[in-house]
Amino acid sequence: MSALWTSAEIAAAVAGTASADFAVGGVAFDSREIGPGDLFLAMKGEATDGHRFVDQAFASGATGAITSQPIDHPHILTADTMAALEALGIASRARTAARIVGVTGSVGKTGTKEALAIALERSAPGRVHRSVKSYNNHTGVPLSLSRMPAETRFGVFEMGMSLAGELAALTRMVRPHVAIVTAIAPAHQQFFASVEAIADAKGEIFQGLEPGGTAIVPFDSPHRDRLIAAARPYAGSILTFGLGEGADVRAVEAVPAANGGTLVTAHLPGGELGFTISQPGAHWVSNAMAVIAAVEVLGGDLAAAGLALAEMPGLKGRGARHRIAVEGGTALLIDESYNANPVSMLATIRQLGRESAERKLVVLGSMRELGADSDRFHTEIAGPIEEANVDFALLVGPEMAALATRLEGSVDFAHVPDAATALEALSEMLQPGDAVLIKGSNSIGLARVVDALAGGTD
Repeated sequence: MSALWTSAEIAAAVAGTASADFAVGGVAFDSREIGPGDLFLAMKGEATDGHRFVDQAFASGATGAITSQPIDHPHILTADTMAALEALGIASRARTAARIVGVTGSVGKTGTKEALAIALERSAPGRVHRSVKSYNNHTGVPLSLSRMPAETRFGVFEMGMSLAGELAALTRMVRPHVAIVTAIAPAHQQFFASVEAIADAKGEIFQGLEPGGTAIVPFDSPHRDRLIAAARPYAGSILTFGLGEGADVRAVEAVPAANGGTLVTAHLPGGELGFTISQPGAHWVSNAMAVIAAVEVLGGDLAAAGLALAEMPGLKGRGARHRIAVEGGTALLIDESYNANPVSMLATIRQLGRESAERKLVVLGSMRELGADSDRFHTEIAGPIEEANVDFALLVGPEMAALATRLEGSVDFAHVPDAATALEALSEMLQPGDAVLIKGSNSIGLARVVDALAGGTD
């Protein structure tokens, strides 16, 4: 493959001036992520200035940089490095003939993005590009675009938002041929008047659809018709997915598989497809329907996509399962530590209830950005905890006080202030045969609990 970018191409894209000829194979604005042959963008943020880390980036192997001031290394000089990042992402999108998918939603967007990329890889080995981690905001999206090789056949990009209008800007940069909304939930509700307003903000993704593009909408959502109305002015076609009768792509049968996943028979407009999903839970069945719908629209290999879903590993922070050593045996740790909202909490606690275990434990961190309804949303977790026959709940963070009050007298629990205290408490109580679910908003830091317990495990 050719270089990702040459200095001449970068200069033309960002309206800058090259100090020397160079070529790069990657792009990053965090000097800690720079590898040999990369381009370093010296971004100016609220807390720091990337120009301070130019020497560090070149010491790590950068071959060029984009800067807003002259430096003693090969660089492209431009007036505004943030604007340059956006321009580079737009130029990357413009030069490719790839079929592009945009994915958003309150729940499941990262998992769906990863599953779709893995499924499409079976049709185009080595020619599928996707946004990494959760790079889905005003810097992550153009960065992910700028990293896309010109020879890419399929590109899959996650887009997130916390305010109205953000997705409209991102989707016009991505210009997807297919736009997926996974689900709507009261995430970031403190910034919105209602869940309906969240649905409207998620529906902005359709505004960037390429002419004749396809909108893929969750059939089972109470906001389905609202999303369809948002898509209609921009989409050439609209497909629904889900579990309910009437969905265009629907799981007509879903039964537990021996490996803990699910055996699925899916109805599609052109027939039926049977396959296995490696990841457990009804939410993954719904995600898989969105993936299969997109693969069919894009002309991918459906049978190969089904095989990919059967072999997909768990995602760090989003369902990865670890068998960890405890005194006298092992316990199952389910890592859902990356984020949490009321819908994803419900789905993962329900799945814990289906696990075969001597004891079922939950470590639940506060759900953030829920606004005035925060206490209610936290209290409502009690019902699913009781229904799942949870033996002990370790609650982490101040917002969990409401749930602690509700659980008194029904479920054994402890309420602790932070992740460090949670790790200490959990380490002392784990026993052989336990299954423990760890889930909370990312800012609570429960990933550190997972890393401490599961580091170096399978």
